[in-house]
Amino acid sequence: MIRNKSLGKRLLAAGIMLIFSMSGCGTDNEIELTGNGIGSDGIEAAATVDSAEVTAAGETASDVTGGDAASTGTAEDTNKTAPTPAPAPRKELTTADRMVDRTKVKGIYVTGPKAGSAGMEELIGLVDETELNAMVIDVKNDEGNVTFRLTNEEITQNIPVLDQISEMQAGVRYIRDIQALMQELKDHNIYTIARIVCFKDPILAAARPELALTKPDGKPVTDANGLAWVNPYRQEVWEYLTELAEMAADLGFDEIQYDYVRFPVGSDANVADYGVDMDAYPKRQAIQDFLAYAGDRLHEKGCVVTADVFGTIIGSETDVQTVGQDYMALGQTVDAISPMVYPSHYANGVFGLKVPDANPYETVLAAMQGSVEELQEIPEAERAVVRPWLQAFTATWVPGHISYNGTQIREQIQAVYDAGYEEWILWNATNRYSAEGLLGADEVEDNENNQ
Repeated sequence: MIRNKSLGKRLLAAGIMLIFSMSGCGTDNEIELTGNGIGSDGIEAAATVDSAEVTAAGETASDVTGGDAASTGTAEDTNKTAPTPAPAPRKELTTADRMVDRTKVKGIYVTGPKAGSAGMEELIGLVDETELNAMVIDVKNDEGNVTFRLTNEEITQNIPVLDQISEMQAGVRYIRDIQALMQELKDHNIYTIARIVCFKDPILAAARPELALTKPDGKPVTDANGLAWVNPYRQEVWEYLTELAEMAADLGFDEIQYDYVRFPVGSDANVADYGVDMDAYPKRQAIQDFLAYAGDRLHEKGCVVTADVFGTIIGSETDVQTVGQDYMALGQTVDAISPMVYPSHYANGVFGLKVPDANPYETVLAAMQGSVEELQEIPEAERAVVRPWLQAFTATWVPGHISYNGTQIREQIQAVYDAGYEEWILWNATNRYSAEGLLGADEVEDNENNQ
């Protein structure tokens, strides 16, 4: 199991990283995400659809922490015949241990601006009235902004990352009182998930140029919207992302969800200077190591750690090599994994479907059956919960697309259940959701009483 690998192996991985950080640029061959017939431009465009209200889209390798180096006593103890015994090692919890009493998530995505607006009350009401029970809320968005500012001195003095946020001017007060919001959500029994965008971070890239991912000409690697990326191999980036997550956990979030936990795609990314020998330390290992590192820290706080991944990596080695997301490996690294199986993300002809976007049930079912097959060899106790992102928007750019309303949303949810999974999250970048296609709270209660 990757999370439980020995300290020696983890030190070796970090050692490789340190050694090769002094070497020249390692470059990939000119490839695109084509494993399931989808190109990189399509992925980025799909993720940023309908961003009238925000620019957020939907999508994080391990430094080494010291082991529990137990001491058998101080210098004064050396003459004692019975030195103080080392403390017993802590029991390593499995994924099943951590997830056993957790909410089976049926959630929606919420941006910082929406969470800080009067419209948040409507979304809370929607959760109260339907089968929904969770919200994924931006803590750090695609633009690198932290979506709130903390002013309570009793809290801020214990959160060192706030100094870095302040120095970079990365805090935007979309959410005026995050503590009050967290209390309101808990009062409504809403499971809270903090979304932290990882390696797409123009603010960190500008403030710390040495962490930015650059092309041979020294210019930053950016996405289609001109947003710069930081280097997924840099441990300083891992530390920042972990400290942000620890802050979210301290504020009361039940779970951390790392998004854009991947390498960028496209020709610029292929020729970027990553500062390592990528044959010796491949992308997939960097992503696993980051998530293992963050997980070790966050599990100490009792916090669940999850990751968003492209649905196209399931069964596609080409896509795995391009973005560094290895579905099976991550399925035993994090507590829950959320593949983005939006039908609009799949090119026409995939799964034998002329237009996957026009066949929401068939597309999601095929993708989730692929997930079952890929993860089946992982022992159940060590296997991540699978919680896919579902499409709650109309992909107008897709030839042959259909409108996505309640029927299409319900078909996707049913496909998740028919594949044997129980959890899901709806994505709409503008946070326009309705009760259409969702079960009412009374229906859920009746079903539970009849079981």
